[in-house]
This record gives sequence, structure tokens and C-alpha cells, in this order.
Amino acid sequence: MGPVTAGVLQLLALTGALALVHIPLGTYMARVYSSQRHLRVERWIYKGIGADPDTEMRWPAYLRGVLVFSLAGVLLLYALQRLQGVLPGSLGFASIDPDQAFNTAVSFVTNTNWQSYYGEQAMGHVVQTAGLAVQNFVSAAVGMAVAVALVRGFAGSRSGELGNFWADLVRGVVRILVPLAFVAAIVLVACGVIQNFSGVHTVGQFTGGSQEWNGGAVASQEAIKELGTNGGGYFNANSAHPFENPTPFSNLFEIFLILVIPFALTRTFGVMVGSVRQGYAILAAMGTIWLGFVSLMMWAEFSHQGPAFELANGAMEGKEVRFGIGGSSLFAVSTTLTSTGAVDSFHSSFTGLGGGITLLGMMLGEIAPGGVGSGLYGMLVMAVIAVFIAGLMVGRTPEYLGKKIGTREIKQAALYILVTPALVLVLTAAAMALPTPGHSMTNSGAHGFSEILYAYTSASNNNGSAFASLNADTQWFNTTLGIAMLLGRFVPMIFVLALAGSLARQTPVPVTAGTLRTGMPLFAGLLVGAVLIITGLTYFPALALGPLAEGLA
Repeated sequence: MGPVTAGVLQLLALTGALALVHIPLGTYMARVYSSQRHLRVERWIYKGIGADPDTEMRWPAYLRGVLVFSLAGVLLLYALQRLQGVLPGSLGFASIDPDQAFNTAVSFVTNTNWQSYYGEQAMGHVVQTAGLAVQNFVSAAVGMAVAVALVRGFAGSRSGELGNFWADLVRGVVRILVPLAFVAAIVLVACGVIQNFSGVHTVGQFTGGSQEWNGGAVASQEAIKELGTNGGGYFNANSAHPFENPTPFSNLFEIFLILVIPFALTRTFGVMVGSVRQGYAILAAMGTIWLGFVSLMMWAEFSHQGPAFELANGAMEGKEVRFGIGGSSLFAVSTTLTSTGAVDSFHSSFTGLGGGITLLGMMLGEIAPGGVGSGLYGMLVMAVIAVFIAGLMVGRTPEYLGKKIGTREIKQAALYILVTPALVLVLTAAAMALPTPGHSMTNSGAHGFSEILYAYTSASNNNGSAFASLNADTQWFNTTLGIAMLLGRFVPMIFVLALAGSLARQTPVPVTAGTLRTGMPLFAGLLVGAVLIITGLTYFPALALGPLAEGLA
């Protein structure tokens, strides 16, 4: 079997698996967030944190819950890292420096999981399990809660209420993420991923020597790392490390975990607004972009340009032989089109155009299918923009799901899509203009510029992956990337919840002959076009200076 055929078969198997679980998982999540009863363990949690899960919240109260909870997470994770040297199970590692501790705390709380440290050489068991792994669960649940609040904004009528943040947070963790991660961890252990709290002794098969690696609860952290679109690896090599991702099957399974909740949330959206056709339209837009990017990536990486590529049947530099180009391309596209940031290959070693595809995937706003929760609310904001554009073309007041898109709503949507590009472009320009940040570049020219652009694109979009040829463990990058992650996560959430509140206060308008049918393929195509055009107009000059210049050289 040729490598191209193997790549296509992996794509077909992955698509089939996602289609198989789409309806049951999406419907189940809709029931979870619509349920009026509380499990016993949930009532214990509410009592412990002093929250009333039955109190309905308007958007300012919901936002306060998001910000207060996230701030507490940053402070706790920062303290754990600064105190690591005196904690049990530290494996002899010293406490983390202040700038790196700030960067890491912000990174995991914002669901970015950018890492400027070597995991197996810096973090002990307590920080890894009680700190990083816990944030993998709750940061994902926060994103899902905000997405559900926006869905309720479309489904609500005149109340302005968006549900209860604490109930949505706890249910997301207890009823969705924990059970799925438990099953996924067992599958990963069966595949050969390690799960222990001892050192791992491996015999060198080819060198005749031996190596000692620190062990850890890798399988359980790997499961929620992918399932919650987090991405932070237990080891520095991330999912390219054989202890995290040992076989081609585990590689495909991890890609499945990355995509399964974001794609299934479109079904949740359709069920909660009372029209599954609306969910399928959003799914079609997401799926079209994802399949298109996978196809482009495989073409870029399989293209034979010179004898080295021909001998390897494609661009194998920086890729694991056990995954090949097909598995690596699937993983790279899936991780950058979501907010995962996990990697099973070296993105800096991709072809110029291949590296550009990973960059563009993040620049879209990671909405195809995007991060857990953030992908859905990002695509719904783009849907608001799309119906506004359609309304301008036909001369009618734009409506989406029975809600009028007026001045207030379009301003909130426009501010949402402007925040991230502003962070990326301003911080990239500052890093290139100042003398010190440039010292972290290990390449010159277009590829060196791509290193900087990729770092700020990844941080601002809460992705977390890196070209990995940039020395980001400096005070400048730890601080500025941390700020980018904070602003890139929570400022857009402000506009999403404000939009949700505005929509929830409206009375739905009846469907007429002139209403745009947003549950049809035509709207899905319009939505894809709006996403690509807006992103292209925003980022094309920066892409032309980096990956496009390198790819066309």
C-alpha cells in the first residue's frame, strides 16, 4: 500500500468514526445542558463552592463567573509552580521562575497549553496532575459553557437569561469530560501509553545502551489533553513521543479525540435551538473547511520536489516514520484548526506551503471545528456576520434563527473578529522591530519571520502549538505571549456573552418568504466564503512575508 493511499484510508476511517458518534454524543450533550436535575456529586460541588445552580444569570453575571473562576485558576497554578521545590513528588525539580510560571499558568487556564519548558525536565507529579491536568478539564468546560450560553441566547425569548455558569461548568466536567476521558485513557493504555508514578527504564534497541525517563500519569493526561482540545504534552516531544503516542492507531485515535466534541457540539446547537438543520449547516461549513485543509496539506507534503522527496515519497523531514505523511498531515491540520496545539511532527520542518496551512488554520479563528466550545461560538459569530452580509446584498434586515441582527449585534460580532488579528499583528510587528526578541530566532529570512508570526498566532488564538525552532523561554516571550493568551481568550468571551445577552432579550420574529434559509447548503457555502474572505483580507500581507514567500522560493 502506498503512503498516499494509506493517508486517504486514514481520513476515511476518521470521518466514519466521527459520523458514527455525532448524533448520540451531540444529543447527549444537549440533554446535559438542558437538564433540570442535579446529580448528587454535583450538589456536593455546589455546596463546596457556595453556588446556587438554579439561579438564572444575565450576561454580566455569567461573565463575572467566568472571569472569577479563571483568575482563581491562574493564581492557584502559579502558586503550585512557584512552590514546586518544596512539594512532595517534585522529582527533584526546582521551583519555576516567575515569568515562566506566569506564562504556564495563563497558558493552561486559557486552554492554550503553550509550553516554553521541557515537561519531563521541569514539572513534578503534583504540578502535572493537581495543576495542569485539572486545568485541562476545567478550561475546556469553561469554553463549552460560554458556547452553550450563546446557544441559549439564540433559543431564548425576551428574558435576557443565559443559564447558570456554575451549573454549566460542573456538568461539563462531571457528565461529559470525565466519563469520556476515563474511557479514552483506558484505550490509550491498551495502545501502550504509560500510566505510572515511577521512572521508566528503556533498553536502547539500536545503540545497545539504556535510557531513564521519568514516568507519570501520561495516559490520563493525554486523554483530556486531546479531548478538551488542550494540547500540552507530558513530554517535550508532545504526541511525537512514543510514551504519549506509540502507534499509528493511537495517533488516529488521538485525532478522533481532538475533533469529536467540537463536531458533535453542532448537533447540540441544533437540538437546543429546535432545528437540527441549523446544526447540520454549521457542521457542513466546518467539515468543508477541515476537509479542504487536509487535502491541501497532503498535497503540499506529498508533492515530490527533488530527489530527496522522491526517495522518501514526500516531505518526511520532521515527521515520525510510524505515522508517515498522511497521519502527520491529519494531525497537523486537526490540531491547528482546533485550539489543541498538540503535535505529532515538527511543524517548522513542513514545506513552506505546509507550514502556511497550519498558520492559516489558526488565523481562521480555529472554527473548523475549533476548540471545545470556542469553535462553536466562533463559528456562530461568523454566521452572524454572514447573514449581515446577505442582508446587505438583498436589502433586508438580517435575521438569524428568528433574531434580528441590528447595530448592537453586528458591533459585538465585529469587535469579536478584530481582537485576535490585532493581537497577532501588533505583537509580531513589535517583536520584529525590537532588537532583543529577534535573538530567539534560529532561522533567518521568511522562515524566521514565520517563527515569530506562528508564536503570536498560536498564543492569541489559544492554540499552543509552535514551530518549535523559536527559543520562547525568555522574559519577553513569556510575558508577551502570556498577555496575548489572556486577552485572546477572555476579551472575545466578553463580546460573545454580550451578544448572547442581546439576542436573549429579543422576541423571535416569524419566518417570511424573504427570510434567508440558514439551514440550507447555500448558507453553509456563504458562511465558508465569509470565513475565508475575512481571514484572507486580514492576514494575507503577513502570510506573504512568511510562508508564502518561503513556499514560492
